[in-house]
Amino acid sequence: MIARTTGPLTLCFFENLSRRMEITHFLTTRAGGLSSSPYDSLNLGFHVGDDPEKVGKNRERLAARIGIPLSGLTVAQQIHSGNVTVVTRRLKGKGCKGHHDAIKETDAMVTDVTEACLVVLVADCVPILFFDPSKKVIGVAHAGWKGTLRSIAPKTVRVLEEVFGSSPSDIMVGMGPSIGPCCYRVGVEVASRADDTFPDQEGYIVRRSKDGGGYLDLWEANLGQLLSAGIKKDHVEMARQCTCHNPDLFFSYRHQKGNTGRFAAGIMLR
Repeated sequence: MIARTTGPLTLCFFENLSRRMEITHFLTTRAGGLSSSPYDSLNLGFHVGDDPEKVGKNRERLAARIGIPLSGLTVAQQIHSGNVTVVTRRLKGKGCKGHHDAIKETDAMVTDVTEACLVVLVADCVPILFFDPSKKVIGVAHAGWKGTLRSIAPKTVRVLEEVFGSSPSDIMVGMGPSIGPCCYRVGVEVASRADDTFPDQEGYIVRRSKDGGGYLDLWEANLGQLLSAGIKKDHVEMARQCTCHNPDLFFSYRHQKGNTGRFAAGIMLR
């Protein structure tokens, strides 16, 4: 990943996706916004208790930085599901000015609509960006432990295949910062569900404790699912940055004990 600071905002970019002129993409950091502690400063989530006026201005700053109107940002009401929504022109811009208007009950979006910037909001969950340069379609996914166990990433690939005719071997992927296996301690219930979901991949739960819990590796779990869905390994760029270890750079739900903002990952067809 590459970090660039322009004006007040510091944004991050995947090297593999940055080489594609057909798209714009980004991952925000905490820097450059107007929100006060504990949401300081570029909080982009309306649903976390922050001042809505400041969130709105933060989103305006982001839109201006990437060169689109605010109405281009397209946001969902994420519920840690396995639901994927196809964004049509009618849905473009939903949720840009408030959580109430966001696309309901979905954790991934795909589209072939130009100037529709698909955005997921995260604070420890894995943001995943997709681009098929052959079919000119994009996607985003929000993969926490529930979404990962519900196969949100491979389901996104499947919708790109079924709706737009994508071949998984053509799809490029960027997997952004999230809580890492160094910090993501889970109890026996979550560990057991991970074992049931990935019976042949015991390595997704590391440093097992005597009670059956351990540390969940969301990075390797999602990578494994993507590879099983047909994505080429050399088409996947992984940030491998732990949000919990870098709370000054990214919002972290676990580090701030739930009282925090949200950073964004987005992608748009030019």
